[in-house]
Amino acid sequence: MSDAEEGGAPNEHAVPASIRLSEIELPFQFVERDERLQALDSILQEYYFHIRMMRERWGLNEGFVILLGIIAMILGSWDLGIGELSGGGDFRRFGLFGGGENGSGILYVSDFSLMLALLALISWAGVLVGLWVRYPIMRENLVYMAISSFAIQLGYIYSHSNASTFPFDAGTNDWAGVGMGNLILLFLSMVVVHRAVIETRDIHVQERHMHPDPRTVQKAWRDHSLKAWSLSLGTWMILINISAWAGAHSVALRPPIEQDMTLFVAIHVLSGILAIAFWTHILWYPEFMLGKAGDRIQSVRAREVAGDSMPQPKSSAQGLCPICNIETAAIKNSDGTYEIPCNSLDCKGRGRPGTPCNICEVVFPTRISCSKCGSSTTVISHFTRADAW
Repeated sequence: MSDAEEGGAPNEHAVPASIRLSEIELPFQFVERDERLQALDSILQEYYFHIRMMRERWGLNEGFVILLGIIAMILGSWDLGIGELSGGGDFRRFGLFGGGENGSGILYVSDFSLMLALLALISWAGVLVGLWVRYPIMRENLVYMAISSFAIQLGYIYSHSNASTFPFDAGTNDWAGVGMGNLILLFLSMVVVHRAVIETRDIHVQERHMHPDPRTVQKAWRDHSLKAWSLSLGTWMILINISAWAGAHSVALRPPIEQDMTLFVAIHVLSGILAIAFWTHILWYPEFMLGKAGDRIQSVRAREVAGDSMPQPKSSAQGLCPICNIETAAIKNSDGTYEIPCNSLDCKGRGRPGTPCNICEVVFPTRISCSKCGSSTTVISHFTRADAW
């Protein structure tokens, strides 16, 4: 999180975060071994921050959601010795309410199996309701993620319907279900959910964290980094693929089933439980980071369609001498950074004050002299009048 005052929207009495992301220090940094591992340190720093905030902010609500998810996975995957799932059931019966000479339908399974199935459905409903109530600004994205998860499960069921050992001995047509399910997953998770959260974060920083000091702006971008969140979203997508495949695989064989499918059931349950935990984290973090600010999680395109006003990027500004009020060589860019010309002879480089020139490597000064009155003032002072209002 990045904004102490913004986290925990569902809780009206949410306390400020004890620490910001940019203030996190890892006990061990891989960059000390190899500079190319800087990206790894950045991800680990974010996950360390996420875990610390979850320990501070997660409570009974998150615990109850994950517990219901565990119950739902177990009740929907293990028939407690009844044999309905492990025995393969009667593949001649199908549908919901039945009919016909075989008495087809789910209502014709054993009473105990039907009770476990209904309890699993109730538990899943509890998971969705808990997430819906807990994370209000992520409700739309919750629906998209639930639809994509359902599409993946249907895809693997379809692929296993003609190839019971999928992906082994599967034909080209058998991949259609998995392919379509993953296309829906990629579109809803990456194009819709990921894009909406990223672009909402961008708008939030641009509107609420612009500052004359570029170092402050840079720190705000770091505090609002979503690299670890994006990695969690990708992990969730992988986990629901594994869980859906293992679940469909464990019940796809035609009876009599001689092979022990316990391993596949265990993979289905464990990966499903992990997917629920990651799902909770994916919905929680944007709410934690942006909830108190009242931001709506929408993509730029969705805001345009809804008619919401978009923050207009500021154009570059020319510096004015604070003494004589004439234009100087200093420029303030639209992102809040400053540029001045290099002082070295015959060098036409430009860059930020205090950084080395990319041409002659001379460090740019933090003060600039006026060509008219000769006064030497700080670069920031050349823009204070423009920013006063």
